[in-house]
Amino acid sequence: MSIEYDFQISDDVQLSYVVDVDRVYDTKLDHSHAPEWTRLEYQQCSNCPLSRDEYSHCPVAIDLQDVIGDFQKLPAFKKAMVTVKTPEREYRKQVGLEEGLRALMGVIMATSACPILGELKPMAKHHLPFTSIDEFVLRSVSLYLIQQYFVAKDGGEPDWELKGLVERNQKLQLLNQAFWQRVHVASEGDSNLKALLSFFTMSSSVSFSLEAQLQKVKPWFTKEFNIDL
Repeated sequence: MSIEYDFQISDDVQLSYVVDVDRVYDTKLDHSHAPEWTRLEYQQCSNCPLSRDEYSHCPVAIDLQDVIGDFQKLPAFKKAMVTVKTPEREYRKQVGLEEGLRALMGVIMATSACPILGELKPMAKHHLPFTSIDEFVLRSVSLYLIQQYFVAKDGGEPDWELKGLVERNQKLQLLNQAFWQRVHVASEGDSNLKALLSFFTMSSSVSFSLEAQLQKVKPWFTKEFNIDL
């Protein structure tokens, strides 16, 4: 399964990417040519579970190095027409580079070999670009509850209180902070950095204020919500 991203930044500047959602990271590949900031020990996440004996480079950084390089000098406010093609449908939106990059980076990171980000792969399999915080919370909670349903069906103890979802996003916050520091050295403009800060904001909305976020959408799922047909 592949997802295509096309950034039409100006009449003569177009950047295109194809993300293989099911790609496999090969630890035996030679990454000696890769930038220093991609090495595993460079600003390594404090909660990184990867071994330096097995991984010489951060798999997320390796996957993102071309994107980071392409956008390193571009400002976040610059507009682009972004077209996203998934196997099911096509999306097209005029956005600032920050929003477009957030969507592209998100699907790349969620399908990387990072064990922490790998927990987001179900979201990448049903990719929805340009999501709002409300949509991110709804998708996160919905997919997590489906996972708990299968845990229960398999005889396990499901987490209906969403404690595991909060813990997951706390881990993501630590990762996002460290990765921002990693990428900072490779970014002259602010498009890369602001896109990564958006991830921090979204994971914060789940780890710090999940109940408040759910209360905002509660009327949609109760009798308080009236639909005019």
